[in-house]
This record gives sequence, C-alpha cells and structure tokens, in this order.
Amino acid sequence: MVPRSLRRLPSPIVPRVLIASDAPWVIDEVRSVIVAPDVEVVEIHTGAAVRQAVADDPPDLVILDLQIGNMGGMAVCLDLRLEEGGDRLPHVPVLMLLDRRADVFLARRSDAEGWLVKPLDPIRLGKAVRILLGGGTYHDDAFKPQPVLVAPREP
Repeated sequence: MVPRSLRRLPSPIVPRVLIASDAPWVIDEVRSVIVAPDVEVVEIHTGAAVRQAVADDPPDLVILDLQIGNMGGMAVCLDLRLEEGGDRLPHVPVLMLLDRRADVFLARRSDAEGWLVKPLDPIRLGKAVRILLGGGTYHDDAFKPQPVLVAPREP
C-alpha cells in the first residue's frame, strides 16, 4: 500500500474515472461518453476490487453498476463510505447506475453523490459526470412518477 503522502492527488486537469461493472456493454456505453484525451479511465470488473483500486490510486470519480456479480454497487459504495469514515480511504464521489427507478432508495441509502436510471443515454451520463467531477450532485429524475392530485370527496 502506498503511503497517503505519496499518493497522487485528484487532478482537475486530467480527471481519473474508475468504472466498475462486470457487464461489457455497460463499460462500453460509459467509455463512449467519457473517453477523451484529457480523461484517464480505469476499468474494474469485480466489486470487491474497487476498494483496493481506490486505495492504490484514488480516482476523481467512481462509476458503479448496481448489478455487479459478486459485490453489487450498493455494497461497494457502502464499503467505500465505511473505509472513508475510518480514515482508511479518501472521499471519492460515486455515480451509481441503477436498473430501475425503485433502486433510487438504494442509491440514497449508500450515500452516492449521483445516480442514473438505465437505459443510459449520452446526454444524461455526460451531464452527471461533469457535475460530479465539479463537486456537485446529480439525481436522475427519469422515470420519476408524476403525483396525481385527488380532489376531496364531498359529503
């Protein structure tokens, strides 16, 4: 393990983005939006490997697929937050890729800074990545149910 004093600090010049998914199509979709000469992309194919990757060289953003075979996105995000709380890892923003609108509950509970509901599209994904790299939060409103107002019954 590299001592904290020697670790690379997150850089606003060349952001380092870690993508964790065991589905090649998810990695391909995310890569197609964020790959640029000024972005370093690291792929992780198991959830359990994310903690060590963050410890070795902290990224500027972690993008987690909710459905990773051996350790899902929620478990990985909770693991990163627990390690951060114990001062064993630095804080890294997390963007969680959700399978359905009902999974927003899991993203909130795991303390992710942002989430997107699949299917992914380049506009929402690009916007979420830019906002999170800038220090903000992104909460996808896609597929959010619209409230229905019901008039009160008359006696």
